[in-house]
Amino acid sequence: MSTLIIYCHPSSDSFTCLVKEAFIKGLKDVEQSYEISDLYAMHFNPVMSEREYAREAYYVDNNDIPTDVKAEQEKINRADNIVFIFPNFWTSAPAMLEGWFQRVWTYGFAYGEMRMKRLNKAFFLMTMGGSLSDKIRQEQFDSIKCSMVGDRMHGRAKTFEFYVFDEMTRSFDNDENRSNRVRRFCKDAYQLGKRMK
Repeated sequence: MSTLIIYCHPSSDSFTCLVKEAFIKGLKDVEQSYEISDLYAMHFNPVMSEREYAREAYYVDNNDIPTDVKAEQEKINRADNIVFIFPNFWTSAPAMLEGWFQRVWTYGFAYGEMRMKRLNKAFFLMTMGGSLSDKIRQEQFDSIKCSMVGDRMHGRAKTFEFYVFDEMTRSFDNDENRSNRVRRFCKDAYQLGKRMK
């Protein structure tokens, strides 16, 4: 079994990075193989070109796919599971991850006559500064979950799980609470990594 991690955060000094590292440790401890696409470290281009747009708009299924996109599609088809680790930025994933989906989910691969394999598991690990106890944050989460699971992964994986690590805002009298939650959430991410076997 192999897991592909799509990781998207611009800073290595972040809670999201700690979640990623804890998750990978869990994978390693059960000897689960993995591959990672660290979108910022790769300098992945999230901007769809006019040529790419025309290919999608007219449902053209040919091999005229950019090299970086083909590389991501090949990683997906080598994997059994896929995991997305990212923060909530303004009620959405970072632009880099949004662009990854827009460019990698091509016609003939992720829809149409699909060449994308059906994965066993799709996990989403999202960090956020706000609290899910606030109604507006729960609504934001529901919106992102609908987009990620209901649209982007629909029919592309057998099972789905979505986890939110909330109340991670720095300062605002939240430092002690945040430290405790970092420890707890990193343990949770580690256990999730072990479950990918």
